[in-house]
Amino acid sequence: MIAMAIAVVVFQATTTLPPALASPATAPPPSVIDQIRELADATAGRFRTDDAATALASTDFGTNVSAAAARPAAVFYPSTPADIAALLRASSSSASPFPVSARGRGHSTRGQAAAPGGVVIDMASLGRGGDGERSERLAVSACGRYIDAGGEQLWVDVLHAALAHGLTPSSWTDYLHLTVGGTLSNAGISGQAFRHGPQITNVLELDVITGTGEMVMCSKEENGDLFEAVLGGLGQFGIITRARIPLAPAPARARWVRLLYAGAAALTADQERLIAGSGAVAGIMDYVEGSVVTDFQGLIGSWRSQPPSSDADAARVAELAKEAGGVLYCLEGAVYYGGAADTSAADVDKGLDVMLRELRYARGFAFVQDVSYVEFLDRVHAGELKLRAAGLWHVPHPWLNLFLPRSRILDFAAGVFHGVLLRDGAAGAATGPVLVYPMNRRRWDAAMSAVFPDGGDGDGDGEVFYTVAILRSAVAAGDLGRMEAQNAEVTRFCEGAGIPCTQYLASYATQEEWAARHFGPGRWDTFVQRKRKYDPKAILSRGQRIFSYPLVASSSSPES
Repeated sequence: MIAMAIAVVVFQATTTLPPALASPATAPPPSVIDQIRELADATAGRFRTDDAATALASTDFGTNVSAAAARPAAVFYPSTPADIAALLRASSSSASPFPVSARGRGHSTRGQAAAPGGVVIDMASLGRGGDGERSERLAVSACGRYIDAGGEQLWVDVLHAALAHGLTPSSWTDYLHLTVGGTLSNAGISGQAFRHGPQITNVLELDVITGTGEMVMCSKEENGDLFEAVLGGLGQFGIITRARIPLAPAPARARWVRLLYAGAAALTADQERLIAGSGAVAGIMDYVEGSVVTDFQGLIGSWRSQPPSSDADAARVAELAKEAGGVLYCLEGAVYYGGAADTSAADVDKGLDVMLRELRYARGFAFVQDVSYVEFLDRVHAGELKLRAAGLWHVPHPWLNLFLPRSRILDFAAGVFHGVLLRDGAAGAATGPVLVYPMNRRRWDAAMSAVFPDGGDGDGDGEVFYTVAILRSAVAAGDLGRMEAQNAEVTRFCEGAGIPCTQYLASYATQEEWAARHFGPGRWDTFVQRKRKYDPKAILSRGQRIFSYPLVASSSSPES
C-alpha cells in the first residue's frame, strides 16, 4: 500500500528512496515505489513521517479523540495547489487509495480533519513561500467588490486585508482565527447570519481540487453542482484552495450591547423582534446573539464575551441569577457605524434609545460599550489569550452544536438549560459559554450541502430556527466524562420530547447514522451522488466517518 510506503520515508522534491524500503517486511510493490518517486519528483512540497509531525496532525481542539487511532502515516506540506492535486491523483490512481484530509487550524473537536493511516495536508504551507517565508494569498479586486483568499488564510487576515481598502466581508464566524476553507466546508455562522446568511452563502466563486485531483474553478453559474456540493460539504467533495468573498463598505466602530433576562421566553421574543423584517426594533442591530448565563464571574464561562464591568455589577448579576433560580439569559448585540458605513453615532444613539425602551430585559441590567469594529469582531481572540495565559486553552472541548425549530426552543430551554445542564448544580454548569440565538431560514441556500431545519411544519416555525451551542471545556478531573454523558442526555431529551434537531459540526460513528439522523433520505441520496461524482474512491475527509472505500453501487441506501 502507498500509505505504508509513505509511513517509512520523508519525501522532498529531491528525495531518493532510502535503503529502509528494501526491508522485506515493509517493502511495497515496485509499482507503488514508482508512484511515490513520481509524486516526489512532481511536486515542490514535502512529506514528513516523524512522530512530532504525525502526532500534531492526529490531535485537534477537541483533544478527546484517540491520537493513536487518528494518526496519519504522513503529513504533506504543499507549496502550491498543484502539489495537492498531484497528491490526490496519486491516491486516486492507486489500487489501494489512501485517505487525505486538509488541516487548517485543527479546530475540529471530533477528529474530523484526521486521515488515519493516510496523509494530512498542512494547508498553512500554501501561505508560505518556498523559502519558508510567509506569503499571504490575499488580493482585493481593483473594483473593490471582492477579495480572493487562499483556503488556508485566516479570517482575521482577510478582515485586515479588506480594511486596508475601507472594505469588509459581511458574514463572519465569532472566532476569526479559523481558515477560509475550514469554515466554508461547514457553514460559518455567527450573529450576522440572520441578516447576511452564513458564510457559505457569501461566496462568489471557488477554486477546488476534487478527490480525483482535478483542479476546478466553480461558481453558481459555472460548475454549479460542485460549488453547491463543496459549500457546507464537510470536506467530502474537494479541497478549497481559493474563495472569492464579496465586500462592502466597512464601518469603523461598534456599539456593543449586553442585556440580561430572567427567562428564555422574554429573551427569544426580543431576539426574534430584532431579526424580523418589520417592527419598532427590527433592523436596529447588525449583530444578534444570546447566551445562557450560569457562570457570571468565572473566566471559563465568560471568555467569549465581555463580563460585567465592575465587582458591583457582578454582585448585582449574581443576585439576579439567584432570584431567577440560577439561570439568566443575555442578549448580546452590536450596531456598526462610522468609517465607510452610512450610520452615524447620532443614528446609533436614537436606535438604541428606542430599543432599550421596547425590549423586555431586566431593567438596570443593560451594559453598553463603544469599541472599534475590529475589536468587536475579534473579541473571542482576546478571551482566548486570557485562557492561554491561565493554561485553560489546550483542554478537551466536548462541544455540542444544534439547530432547533423555533416552536420548541422554550421546551428545550426548560429541559436542558434548567434541567440537564444544572443537574449537578451551578458549579457543574460553569464550564463554558452556552449560546442561543435565532437565524432567518431565507438567508440559507438549500441547494448547498449544509443541513439546517426545514420550515413550514405547521407549528409556527416558518422563517426562524435557532442555534444552540454548548461550548464547554473539560478543565477538572472527571469533567470530560460528565460532559459527554450530559451531551448524550441532551440528545435523548430531544428524542424523548419529540424535538427535531440537527447537529452543526456534526459527528456520528457510522454512515447509517449520518444517513438517517443527519441528512434524511432525500438529502442523503444527493450527498452520495455527489460523492460518487467528485470523490469516487472516498479519499477525502474520512475522519468525518461518513464514507468508506469502496463506495456502494446504489445511492438509495446508506453506505456500508
